[in-house]
Amino acid sequence: MANFNYTTAAQQVIFGAGALAQLGDAVADFGWQRLLLCTIPRFQAAGLVERLANILGGRLVASYAQVQPHVPQEQVEAALALAVGHRVEAVIGLGGGSPIGMAKAVSLALEEQRTGQPARARFPTDQPLAPVIAIPTTYAGSEMTPIYGVTRLVDGQPRKVTVTDAKVTPKLTLYDPELTLALPPQMTASSGINALAHCVEAVYSVTRNPLSTAAALQGVSAITRSLPEAVANGGNLAARTELLLGAYLAAAAIATAKIGLHHGLCHVLGGTAGVPHGIANGIMLPHAMRFNADAVAPELAAVARAMGLAGHNDAELAGQAAQTVAELIGRIGLPQRLRDVGVAKADLPRLAQLALKSQAVQNNPKPVTSAAQTETVFLAAW
Repeated sequence: MANFNYTTAAQQVIFGAGALAQLGDAVADFGWQRLLLCTIPRFQAAGLVERLANILGGRLVASYAQVQPHVPQEQVEAALALAVGHRVEAVIGLGGGSPIGMAKAVSLALEEQRTGQPARARFPTDQPLAPVIAIPTTYAGSEMTPIYGVTRLVDGQPRKVTVTDAKVTPKLTLYDPELTLALPPQMTASSGINALAHCVEAVYSVTRNPLSTAAALQGVSAITRSLPEAVANGGNLAARTELLLGAYLAAAAIATAKIGLHHGLCHVLGGTAGVPHGIANGIMLPHAMRFNADAVAPELAAVARAMGLAGHNDAELAGQAAQTVAELIGRIGLPQRLRDVGVAKADLPRLAQLALKSQAVQNNPKPVTSAAQTETVFLAAW
């Protein structure tokens, strides 16, 4: 790779079993006094919200614990009202991609509400008025990236709209593998495959760079080595720790490398067809890899080698990479067909048209210029 553009983010990352206990000191170091928590109902019921309240004391001034998948716009508005009413200084996202995405959406909306100006960053180094704190409990990766999605009505139909902005990159990310021990097997499997997809797309991204490639390939190794055991034996802290490390590397890679066809298709399946993001990843990833294989064979060969595969040439290894990923997805028990998750064949042309409009699809390393191409990938997965 002769040319690349790389901008680092100002972030503190704390990683390790039991790291949640360090949250209070880390928040104090930043000087944040009034925090809003965005999370899911399960964590409130399980006592994790109360645990955070005990750690943070009076600094946790409000909680929005009703976050639903794909970040519905009406929920963003409800959480924003809490943030405004409690004069919030920073927003915590606790959970997977949806609670962290909610925290990001609220962060930008709160800045716009207070300043009366668009909150979007003019430069990659612009800092937010209300920073995001991320505490991931899955392997989805939003905790390191400047990306989030909100589902809103577009032309009368629900659509997941992706936003990329440097300001929403979390300033503090706390990885505690102990928080993933209770993650159910299917969520472990689906969010683990989401992390693997981040690695794959980072390796052949049109904006890849040496650091994103190195992190992504190391992430491939860690994820494929640990994911089956983490699914089969969720209480294995060593496997959980290695998988979370792989997810961190995946997220760090995709934070500076644009996503492509795969994630564009998954966003349409999530926002319009209601397929959970991790499940969509498991169905679509091998097919996206096969679609791109002739254009990015050397990069997919590197993915294959990171999984411990050997072959005679790049084309052979690229094919092995896609097949091995498909076998891994089957091994961990995820659905492998769109028909099995309620997507009707008759809907594929409409979904293909929507996918063609996705910026992620337009960033694919193999050009996608017609809905016929995206429909072909959907049909292969149906």
